Amino acid sequence: MEEPSVLDYLKSILMPWKYPRIEIQPEHPTQGDSLAPVPHSGAAAILAAAPEPKPLPAGAIPLEETKIYPFPWRSLLSLSLAMIGQAMLGPRDERGWMFGVAILIVSLGLLIWSALAGEWKLEPLKEKDTQVAPQELNLTHTLIGVAGVFLALVAFWIFGTLQFNIFNLALLLLSLDLVVQGLKISDPTQPNRFSQLLKRLQPPPWSITIKVSTLLALAGIALVVFFRFYRLDQVPPEMNSDHAEKFLDVLSILAGQTSLFFARNGGREALQFYLVAGLNKFFGFPLTFLTLKLVSSMVGFLALPFLYLLGKEIGGARVGWLAFLFAGIAYWPNVVSRFGLRLPFYMFFSAAMLYYLVRGIRTGRRNDFILAGILLGLSFYGYSANRILPGLVIAAILLYLIHSQSKGHRLSAVASLTALVLVSLVLFLPLFRYILAEPQGFFFRTFSRMGSWEIPISDPVALIFVKNVGRALAMFSWDNGEVWPISIAHYPALSIVSGALFYMGTGLVVIRYLRHRHWLDLFLLISIPLLMLPSILSLAFPAENPNLYRTGGAMVPVFLIVALAMDSLMNAIARSFPAKGGQVVAWTLALFLLAFNSLQDYSLVFNKYNEEYLKSSWNSSEMGQVARDFIGKYEIPVSVWVVGYPNWVDTRLVANNAGIPGKDFELKPDNITSTLSVSGPKLFIINPEDKNAQTTLRQLYPEGQFTLFQSKVETKDFLIFTVPATEG
Repeated sequence: MEEPSVLDYLKSILMPWKYPRIEIQPEHPTQGDSLAPVPHSGAAAILAAAPEPKPLPAGAIPLEETKIYPFPWRSLLSLSLAMIGQAMLGPRDERGWMFGVAILIVSLGLLIWSALAGEWKLEPLKEKDTQVAPQELNLTHTLIGVAGVFLALVAFWIFGTLQFNIFNLALLLLSLDLVVQGLKISDPTQPNRFSQLLKRLQPPPWSITIKVSTLLALAGIALVVFFRFYRLDQVPPEMNSDHAEKFLDVLSILAGQTSLFFARNGGREALQFYLVAGLNKFFGFPLTFLTLKLVSSMVGFLALPFLYLLGKEIGGARVGWLAFLFAGIAYWPNVVSRFGLRLPFYMFFSAAMLYYLVRGIRTGRRNDFILAGILLGLSFYGYSANRILPGLVIAAILLYLIHSQSKGHRLSAVASLTALVLVSLVLFLPLFRYILAEPQGFFFRTFSRMGSWEIPISDPVALIFVKNVGRALAMFSWDNGEVWPISIAHYPALSIVSGALFYMGTGLVVIRYLRHRHWLDLFLLISIPLLMLPSILSLAFPAENPNLYRTGGAMVPVFLIVALAMDSLMNAIARSFPAKGGQVVAWTLALFLLAFNSLQDYSLVFNKYNEEYLKSSWNSSEMGQVARDFIGKYEIPVSVWVVGYPNWVDTRLVANNAGIPGKDFELKPDNITSTLSVSGPKLFIINPEDKNAQTTLRQLYPEGQFTLFQSKVETKDFLIFTVPATEG
């Protein structure tokens, strides 16, 4: 038989229904014709131990493994060129984009070559677990579930007040528990949870073993914690008007207005506000920018363990760990988490729900679908972008059903999907009641972007959509948009290393899908544009696309692909060295790339982003400090005003920074004379360009004194006008 050509091989991959499958062996291994994938699980993923030896017959003498593959020079060259191409697609004023794109195309060609040579490849995905036949639902389960649905409908009626209270919330949780009890499947092979808890509470043995892998794991966690919480009080440095609106919502909760949904400022989901209000009421956290940032940063950080679990589910513990590290230090999710708004709830619920959904599909366990349904239902209270997640669930199930992996399990998958939907609907009922009462309040933010609720759409919708898709998909290496509060305007969303690995990983996932036709590979690829739809569908405001927060859910598949690329490259390197030497070389390369990536992302977040933010924001913190000092000296906050000026600072933020959340220091220029009726010392903060206000104040208060406050940002100076107590 003639040796097949490269064209024959490509035909067998692209048209398997027409041409027989052709397998290409790796180039010249020293011994054997195959090599098991390098296992990596648990904390030992840091070192990714060498392959486990196969059991030997009794009396046999173990022989050292000597299978060695050629050094993966094509793969390393491909990655190096991809990094160069990514670097050349950097900031707009430094771009040689045509050359950068050409280099990326060459690196893609090298990637295909290395894949054809069996050099850089992804290991096959896990097959469906073999399980004990689950317990079927019986009459008791059915009656419990029906009772839960009935109570959910009662709760729906009681939520007509559009407020949370102890009674309707308890009724909702009880109905959820009954529905879950009616739907979940008990597995007799699983130990009792109470006995598991008692076992965990037992004191551990006093022997202490510290492994190098454990220390490295702790070092990785410490690195991510550093990136996510270092200088949290300073980066970003200032609030904007959105934060002022959030404080009003939190104050309304503390005043007893426990709303299901907050219609102020275009409509906002409630979960963040309840968390902030709870920290303030029960733990004494002040209503400050730092408290807002602490909550949002914690939510963003909690997405990372689920990203690890999802990576472990898809490619093994080392894939999960690499995804955790690359996403943990990355500029994109870091700035979104630090901003102090509801935005990271999109990343959190995307990662958590996808983990249980993917695991449920792989294992067939209905209980995982139920957990995914609980997370899906809760996600509607987090951030408006989460409204795309039901579509993601449907896409995953459809892709699974049409692929061969679902053979013999399709009815079970549909039944589990039904359970997921039912559980999520129970949790969604309060919001559904709100929608029936206030549809415009709930949908305004969505339809003002998708439709003409706020401004008319001038260009053809299809044309805007296509352009938005292109711009969104280009944000990884080209331009993440111009929304300066939550990005560095016109910078790539990914750094040099993670961007290069993302494109290489995307190519590897495509190749693996063409070889094995596994639904999960196609889902990983499709989920990226699906999770970017909240940004892409900004048809009325195309300038808001792309942005890092409405695409935040796409962070999950993007960094999974980054990790898959890095893990498979490490496998390729490890195979080319004898014994454990390959693991040392592989981890040396990985740590070098992580260190390089860390340095760039550190500079982007703590230098570039912070500097650009300071230039673009108003210094309400400095004005607030001046007001705080004045109030502390005289204890008369009513005598502090910020004279309004077009396109200047939000006067509510000055009051908040002065320690009086909910207060507004605004003084309209026409009302300056009204301050004459106020006795005691007075403080006015004025824009230096407001000559009319300065003239009026001099005339009204001839004994007053102007002082120029020199800001730490050169263009943000402001005037302070103080009036002694003898005036007025």
